Amino acid sequence: MLFVSYEFIAFTIILFVLYYLLPKKWQWPLLLIASYAFYWFASPYYLIFIGTTTVTAFIAGYLMEKAQDKTDLAIKNAKADGTYSTDLKKSLKAKAKASKWKILLVSMIFNLGILAVTKYTNFVITNINKFLAEGSALKAVDLIIPMGISFYTFQTVGYLIDTYRGTVKAEKNIFKLALFVSFFPQLVQGPISRYGDLSKTLYSEHSFSEKGFTSGLIRILWGYFKKVVIADRIITAVTSLIGDTDLYQGAFVMIAMFFYAFELYCDFTGGIDITIGIAQCLGITVKENFDLPYFSKNIKEYWNRWHITMGSWFTDYIFYPLSVDKNMLKLSKWSREHLGKFWGKRLTVYISAFIVWLATGVWHGAAWNFIVWGLMNFAVIMISQEFEPLYEKFHKKFGFKNKAWYGVFEILRTIFLMSLIRMFDCYRDVPMTFKMVGTMFTKFNVKIFSDGSLLHLGISGADYIVLAAGLVIILCVSIYKYRSKKDIRETLYENPWIWYGAMAFLLIVTLLFGAYGHGYDATQFIYNQF
Repeated sequence: MLFVSYEFIAFTIILFVLYYLLPKKWQWPLLLIASYAFYWFASPYYLIFIGTTTVTAFIAGYLMEKAQDKTDLAIKNAKADGTYSTDLKKSLKAKAKASKWKILLVSMIFNLGILAVTKYTNFVITNINKFLAEGSALKAVDLIIPMGISFYTFQTVGYLIDTYRGTVKAEKNIFKLALFVSFFPQLVQGPISRYGDLSKTLYSEHSFSEKGFTSGLIRILWGYFKKVVIADRIITAVTSLIGDTDLYQGAFVMIAMFFYAFELYCDFTGGIDITIGIAQCLGITVKENFDLPYFSKNIKEYWNRWHITMGSWFTDYIFYPLSVDKNMLKLSKWSREHLGKFWGKRLTVYISAFIVWLATGVWHGAAWNFIVWGLMNFAVIMISQEFEPLYEKFHKKFGFKNKAWYGVFEILRTIFLMSLIRMFDCYRDVPMTFKMVGTMFTKFNVKIFSDGSLLHLGISGADYIVLAAGLVIILCVSIYKYRSKKDIRETLYENPWIWYGAMAFLLIVTLLFGAYGHGYDATQFIYNQF
């Protein structure tokens, strides 16, 4: 049941009606039923996987909480009977931490193991076969890859780590935890929510709010507009450009690069808009996942604005723990003593960042193009950080930093670099990506912009006009948010005529100009594959 299908729209409308008609105490149970029904429509077998993840997480959380409560009680009793001491407290806490760590480790290995086996087994087999003699190759395994497994597994692991750290209390109601793991709007493409954030509104009783509900509807319509009018229209050209690598080289590669950048942005942010809009209609707050990434002035800033919840997950649960790990601290001390101050300050940071970006690439997909994509991001970010002193000297001498035109240049530079790196995702083949990018510099032919070649990519002149108009609308809305630092919906709501006019405009434009397939069937969201 795709987000862009009639079935999903009908499913959501029925849910909205029941959600506000039923007694409020039944709201979160209804969401659980709806979430499992949504997943069942994808495949009944998927329920086994998500159910297993939920049960094991619930048991692990309960056991960690019990170990902590036992320690707290022992400390309390020691204070009461006069046997308390600082050493006793440290000893009890150390035992509790060790016990909790064992529980956490087993639960993470189990759940991440499910993710690894289902998603990466055939990737490993394929690479092993490259070293085996002909005739002795291993056979690929026909495995079920549950929808959204990367997202709900990471969300669950985050919950387990937060419980271990004591950031959140373990959920004592397994059905509430099941809802957190399976909440359907964010199940297939995020955001990757934290239990401490989502639980604040997920289980609460919500009364109908005209402003909240209509604001959510506008967000949903805005998402469909970006997805169906822009992304699903431009994907036709992208498919043509990357489908014939012999014909479409040189300038065509640059066009594919920027077309894919627009497609991915509108597809992914459109899906997140729908997710957040549905949650808002239900009175539930879901974390923002994008903050005008194409207004970033460097790649580090870009990754603070793009897929925010994924970036913060890798930072909080991998980068920081690695950075303060005892072995890393020992390595840092050793490198300062033997390699000098320069490497002493950087080596452990480089290693931690390398692991994070390697993991980020692997998370995106079981293919070398994603791994290289992740490591390319790592390389550019690290190189940029090393050149920062030179940048500062340059700007101090020439004073470009405060010029408006230079800010625009920085934004365009970041868009170009990120779009270039993303070509590994576009072509899905590492050698082919390098080859095609190389033709941009060796076979660039400007004539294609005037000889009608762009009209043979599967989209017509009228399509280009719709795309241009749609992108201008998105740009104007983005500039408004960038300059005013607030959501345009806040301004629109001040005038009811404009508010409901905007809803009608988005609905009509999407229905009239959406790029639909057979039977008005739109394409799947790109991030559903992850």
